[in-house]
Amino acid sequence: MGSHQPLNAKACARFTVGRDHHGWWVVHDRENRVGGLFASEEAALHFARVECGRQPGAVTRAADSEVIELDAFTADHPAFAKAAPASHPLRPAA
Repeated sequence: MGSHQPLNAKACARFTVGRDHHGWWVVHDRENRVGGLFASEEAALHFARVECGRQPGAVTRAADSEVIELDAFTADHPAFAKAAPASHPLRPAA
């Protein structure tokens, strides 16, 4: 887990880390500048922290019940389908 901010700090956090409806770990940037899908929570948190220069309060972790979507990178999006051929589908870590 790590030193992420509590959910009540979400309004001022630049990045939110959580899972999408497929189970991938998502980093969502409220400024819509950068983000991505990750196989582990640790990788997602690391990415977000590096992107914000480890600034305190810039990263928050979504509640387990909250679904975070990154539309441009979900398997339902045509760009993802081109990047991950059906013969080699990507699967999130369990």
